[in-house]
Amino acid sequence: MTTTPTAPLTLRDYIRARHRCDEVTALAPLLPLASLPEAARARAAGHARELMTAIRAIHRERGGLDAFLHEYDLSSHEGVVLMCMAEALLRIPDAETVDRLIHDKIGATDWAQHVARSDSLFVNASNWALMLTGRLVNLENRESTLAGACKNLLARAGEPLIRQAMLAAMRLLGEQFIMGRSIAEALANARPAEQRGYRHSYDMLGEAALSMADAQRYHAAYLAAIESLGASRRGEQSIADAPSISIKLSALHPRYEVAQRQRVLAELLPAVGQLAAAAKRHDIGFTIDAEESDRLELSLDVVEALALDPALAGWQGLGLAVQAYQKRAPAVLDWLAELARRANRRLMVRLVKGAYWDSEIKLAQERGLADYPVYTRKVATDIAYLACAAKLLDDPLAFYPQFATHNALSVATILEMAHQRGSANFADFEFQRLHGMGAELYDQIVGRGDAQHPCRVYAPVGSHEDLLAYLVRRLLENGANSSFVHRLEDGHTPLEALVADPVAIWHGVRPPQPVPLPGQLYGTERQNSRGMDLADHPTLTLLAEALATAHGQQFRAAP
Repeated sequence: MTTTPTAPLTLRDYIRARHRCDEVTALAPLLPLASLPEAARARAAGHARELMTAIRAIHRERGGLDAFLHEYDLSSHEGVVLMCMAEALLRIPDAETVDRLIHDKIGATDWAQHVARSDSLFVNASNWALMLTGRLVNLENRESTLAGACKNLLARAGEPLIRQAMLAAMRLLGEQFIMGRSIAEALANARPAEQRGYRHSYDMLGEAALSMADAQRYHAAYLAAIESLGASRRGEQSIADAPSISIKLSALHPRYEVAQRQRVLAELLPAVGQLAAAAKRHDIGFTIDAEESDRLELSLDVVEALALDPALAGWQGLGLAVQAYQKRAPAVLDWLAELARRANRRLMVRLVKGAYWDSEIKLAQERGLADYPVYTRKVATDIAYLACAAKLLDDPLAFYPQFATHNALSVATILEMAHQRGSANFADFEFQRLHGMGAELYDQIVGRGDAQHPCRVYAPVGSHEDLLAYLVRRLLENGANSSFVHRLEDGHTPLEALVADPVAIWHGVRPPQPVPLPGQLYGTERQNSRGMDLADHPTLTLLAEALATAHGQQFRAAP
């Protein structure tokens, strides 16, 4: 009997095999990579402790948006209300619906409990405004006195004013995260930070184009931004020092999904190639942002085509973001290292923890899939992030690492890892932070003599109409009471808890519990309905084979 030889597994096969693998199995090979020798671990913890002590001192003096987000975290009813308001107010088209929303959400909430709980003047001013607004729109006792008549008149006449004030407040909140309404304004606003040693990566707000007209508008905005960045670039700057652009592929095609792969590659690639060619012409960095896990393989197809495009040869600015919370991340890095060698280039890799966790978990549960594409425990993501950082530092010929994090312990650990590998100069790697966040952390690192290291600011550009999706992700990340930013702002969380080794936590006596698998969502009561992952290549292959078999059969129906 003869057997048909099977084709050897490729690196893309390994990526697919880890898509929804068991969480413990996925993390096991990463634990040694994320671990440091005891002395190095102690140095990293000590450095992180110093950084966090300085950050807390600054927060006590200044307060501001971080204090506001801490006071109204997403574990509180009021925090959820503000989250709903931020999401809804920017897309409600008519004034009447806005007024009804304000009555429903603002008026029924106990804002008074937050008054004077914070040391921040910004927070307390917001508390008083929300409390008075809530009382104003909840006037139920219609008094017949002159004073009562004045109150009633104010309630009626005040609704448009309240509406405008609420919209202005939400826009102000969004502007904390936006560098400028236009690329020219953003470049001007970035100059003070650049003088202190910061770099910037500009992102034209907009994603998930709904039509080709949307996609063409976003493409034009990206192209204009690249030309502006090229004009602002100083001739002596290296590509690492120069400003860069970040793009979202979903903004450049309305059907950016696996089911439309052939159409996407035929229509999207030329558009992305034109943008990449413009970035090459100006010798600036060009990073493809990470999006939902369903789109990962499609984005890798685009990256591969760009990396191997002869027209882009010799340019070292091509990059992409890799999300460490995806179980596939280490395999993706292995594939990218091999691609870099095939293309004879050094890829810029922005390592992030991931910004779509809530939706990834909920979609897997809704679809009844076998497992999650992301880690369900924060400590597992922390370990995966450090392991991926080690892999990037271990291959400096293939990668220019860009470590995006606001976690002081992650920063200190990466610096220790780099020191151990002899990678401590500017040309080896950089850190990244979001505009509006992390300044207190990186001001201690950027432009501080021998200890300095470069940091690039991710700088969104656009008007409040395009802000919604980005703002919601930022509020979710920073309002969650498990986030590092939130716990650091909370003066009651001891620093020792914040410098705890994630590997030690994982191996602890009581490790964090995972989220139940999608099939076990309802516990012992019943099994969740089982679905098919229509973005998974092996699943699509089996489905295609089954459809082909069924198509080749003749079926006869009879009574």
